[in-house]
Amino acid sequence: QVQVVESGGGAVQAGGSLRLSCAASVNIFSMNSMGWYRQAPGKQRELVALITRGGGTNYKDSVKGRFTISRDNAKNTVYLQMNSLKPEDTGDYYCRLALVSGLYWGQGTQVTVSS
Repeated sequence: QVQVVESGGGAVQAGGSLRLSCAASVNIFSMNSMGWYRQAPGKQRELVALITRGGGTNYKDSVKGRFTISRDNAKNTVYLQMNSLKPEDTGDYYCRLALVSGLYWGQGTQVTVSS
């Protein structure tokens, strides 16, 4: 059984910060990638940030310079540090683990940014 569990969401004012965590039940040292996706009501789920096996990262243009994705292989955990939050960042954030065996999604954690 492969499970991923997100935590750290909440409600903050514009300009504030949050740190999301995604803990996997398996070793992520050899993962293909782990990514953070978000979905606003009535909109498609979109990639926010991704980290690959070799440590490379990719970000949605609108979060570059504000968000940082990182990992701790010893803890099998990926983090998303979100600074200078904007109302447009509001949505449900999901973690996805990509392994050779398949894709595994977390249950999501809600982020609400008020103006």
